Amino acid sequence: MNKKGYFGEFGGSFVPETLVACLKELDAEYSKARRSTAFRKELSYYLSDFAGRPTPLYFASNISRILKLKVYLKREDLLHTGAHKINNTLGQVILAKRMGKKRIIAETGAGQHGVATATVAALFGLTCDIYMGQEDIVRQRLNVFRMQLLGANVIPVKNGSQTLKDAMTEALRDWVTNVRDTYYIIGSVAGPHPYPVMVRDFQAVIGEETKKEIVKITKRLPDYLVACVGGGSNAMGLFHPFFKYKKVKFIGVEAAGLGIGSKYHSATLVAGKLGVLHGSKSTVLQDKYGQIKIAHSVAAGLDYPGVGPEHSFYKKIKRAQYVAVTDNEALEGFKFLSEKEGIIPALETAHAIAYLKKLSKKAKKNSLVVLCLSGRGDKDMDIVYKRI
Repeated sequence: MNKKGYFGEFGGSFVPETLVACLKELDAEYSKARRSTAFRKELSYYLSDFAGRPTPLYFASNISRILKLKVYLKREDLLHTGAHKINNTLGQVILAKRMGKKRIIAETGAGQHGVATATVAALFGLTCDIYMGQEDIVRQRLNVFRMQLLGANVIPVKNGSQTLKDAMTEALRDWVTNVRDTYYIIGSVAGPHPYPVMVRDFQAVIGEETKKEIVKITKRLPDYLVACVGGGSNAMGLFHPFFKYKKVKFIGVEAAGLGIGSKYHSATLVAGKLGVLHGSKSTVLQDKYGQIKIAHSVAAGLDYPGVGPEHSFYKKIKRAQYVAVTDNEALEGFKFLSEKEGIIPALETAHAIAYLKKLSKKAKKNSLVVLCLSGRGDKDMDIVYKRI
């Protein structure tokens, strides 16, 4: 960052005046917590004994043979709640407890962040409200039931596209009104400062573990890191600890939906422009008047018209390459991993799996690839059943 809260020209804090003091308080509290031995010790305990870290780095021998690559899967799908989201929600709920907050709110798309938030709220005995778009409630009804079973109140959002963007908007409105007793757990590396930095730091455990594991197994660093990108937390968690290793190439895989040439995609970094969304200056999908477009993806967790500012920075400085995979290609990736490795991935992760086939045609034979398997596919069974 060249100045606090910015990654080059991206980032910052573009929020209503009522949130400025709250964000400063959060920034100050997080700065203290990250230096606190007690905070780090408590987080480490819950990450290991409650969430199930470290996660294994698994050699996918069957798809490696087929693709003529050496593919290792970072198994975040094996974590408690079934995805990487728990890494961040545990860190933030411990921070909320330190700040004396009694109520937790969150936004969710695919429901994985909502489930992880409801889980940690139950663990620490806090009231929990989750904002979720009405369309996503229909698509992800299993996760809605899981949140409710965990004691959370799921609030339907019926504005706009009724998806993740609108859920985040409503959560921010709630926070503005209830800043005194409420803590907002943002689920990705998006939003106003300090959230992009904070969420990245909590998710960096993915990359830190991967670095140790891959060197132990193969005696070297990978050639490629591959991860799906919606808001971008699992990808940034994998990428960031490898930032200074320039020979390790980063590939972020976005949702091309029905095609980049159509109106129905979520490929923000591939097809977006500089703008402001949810308190942060980053790359967004917008029309010629600056109005935010409606995003589309078969994967509810990628269905977002913005992206974390650090990803925009990585693209600008050419540290990472961002590509896009269509709904149909993602469904093929879903089937491919399920049939060849006995692992059913989340539809979000299936986008990254699908890209491996394209990478195999460009990369050198037996290139070493680590792919972040960010979540499992239980939540997507209804969607996939209707599509394949």
